[in-house]
Amino acid sequence: MNLSDRDKEIIKGHLDRGEPLPSKYKLMLFADAPEVELVWQGKSSEVTSVVLPFQTIEQIDEPRSEVGQQVGDLFAFDSASGRQSSGWTNKLIWGDNKLVLSSLKNGPLRREIEDAGGLKLIYIDPPFDVGADFSVSIEVGDETLTKEPSVIEELAYRDTWGRGT
Repeated sequence: MNLSDRDKEIIKGHLDRGEPLPSKYKLMLFADAPEVELVWQGKSSEVTSVVLPFQTIEQIDEPRSEVGQQVGDLFAFDSASGRQSSGWTNKLIWGDNKLVLSSLKNGPLRREIEDAGGLKLIYIDPPFDVGADFSVSIEVGDETLTKEPSVIEELAYRDTWGRGT
C-alpha cells in the first residue's frame, strides 16, 4: 500500500470527523472483494445446497455443411451428422433460479462445467406470467394524473396490466 503523507492526512481527517471515506481511498486501503454478490434489502442469507436432476428434453444443434478448422475436442463434430460429438453444449434450463444455480454448483454437471473451463454466461430470465404487477407508482407533486398505457405499452407489458400472455 503506497499512501502519501497527504493521503494519510485526508483519510485521518475523514475518520476523525466521522465521515465516510471517498471511493478513491477505499480502493487504496482495501483489497477487492474476491467475488461479486447482489445485495438488496430483505435478501435471504439462507444457503441452498440442493441438487436436482436435469432431464434433456430436446437437443438443438443445427447440422453444419462445412466444418472449418477445429480447435480441440470442444468443437469436434461428427462428420456424418454434423452434430457436436463431444464436449460442452449450451443448455437452456427451466426452473427456479436459486435451485438451478445450486444444482449447477453442487450437482453432476459441476465436473463437466469445470472440464469445459467454467461457465461463461448465465442469463436468468425475469419471471413472466406470474400474475404479479411489477410496476411502481411514483407520486410527483400534489397533482393526481393517471396515464393510460399506449397500445405499444399494452403489448410490451401486457402481463403487468393483467391481460396475460
